[in-house]
Amino acid sequence: MKVALVHDWFNDVGGAEKVVKEIIDCFPEADIYCLFDFFDDKKRKLFLHGKTTRKSFIQNIPLARKFYRFLFPLFTRAIESLDLSGYDLIISSSYCVAKGIKKNKEQLHICYCHSPVRYAWNLREDYTKAVQGALKRKVLNYFFDRLKEWDIKSNDRVDYFIANSHNVQERIKENYKRDSVVIYPPVEIEAYALTLKKDNYYMTVSRQVAYKKTELLVKAFSQLPDLQFEVAGDGPNKKKLEKLASSNVKILGFIDEQTKKSKVQNAKAFIAAANEDFGITIVEAQAAGTPVIVPYIGGYKETVTDETGLFYKEQTVEDIVEAIVSFEKQKSKFLPENFAKNVNRFKTSRFHNELLSYVKSTYDAFKHAK
Repeated sequence: MKVALVHDWFNDVGGAEKVVKEIIDCFPEADIYCLFDFFDDKKRKLFLHGKTTRKSFIQNIPLARKFYRFLFPLFTRAIESLDLSGYDLIISSSYCVAKGIKKNKEQLHICYCHSPVRYAWNLREDYTKAVQGALKRKVLNYFFDRLKEWDIKSNDRVDYFIANSHNVQERIKENYKRDSVVIYPPVEIEAYALTLKKDNYYMTVSRQVAYKKTELLVKAFSQLPDLQFEVAGDGPNKKKLEKLASSNVKILGFIDEQTKKSKVQNAKAFIAAANEDFGITIVEAQAAGTPVIVPYIGGYKETVTDETGLFYKEQTVEDIVEAIVSFEKQKSKFLPENFAKNVNRFKTSRFHNELLSYVKSTYDAFKHAK
């Protein structure tokens, strides 16, 4: 069985890239395809097992690394330009256009869906609001509409969907009118030491883009000057956060994986404001015995319990402040055994077993039907 793994792109490291790493563990002989790949040697070794990827024409566009977000109108054509005709099995890791790879009737395509493309569907408003000017927003919406149309039409190129959560399963059903199975993402639980000995700061880690809503957290802590807050992660919104930050807020920018683990492990609490599909970092925090403070939406409903974190109602500064004040009064209630019980559901070994079992049974049935 000749296997191709298709991922949207490799530039920054997020939850999707951690999933790719574990898919490669399951299928080490797979060839990897993507729109573009700007990983350095360290990231390539860590997340791609040192493999060289096969890329689309986007890779050769000048300044693509810095301005790839502005090239998204070309993404659908770029993914369709990749030739995967020589493979028996295609596994796509998709949150944008990877699921739209072209295939023939003799090939099986299984899509591990992190989310239907966010800026065409559920988070469109977050992206358009971040753009200044009515004309620019109108142009952006035009391209989002075209992407949405293509996203629907390309559905028949996927034989089977795997959703990364029940949250995403519902979106797949609503947007694509397709059924899916749920296989939760892998989380390296063992990489974190579960400890209740914490330093006196709050922490968040994410890509600094509009839908993460990190500015709400920064504004909330500006109203709580006696509490320390550290923000890690890079992205186009980083400069905006630096302007908003009060003296008790540190904007750290990019930090490496080891520093991130240390920071998360020692934080008093981990706090987030995004509507996440699943939220791997939230599970990592709990694996370290770090309580989490999150909105009661999206994937957090599946990954956080009342014994490992605190929910707030709405993605507003007021609700975030209220939640932090409440946490300060009850932080002693969080017990190590409850963190361990919750996060053990998401181990990498469980992901490997579930993915391999599903792919094998599906592929065998597909070939038998042929």
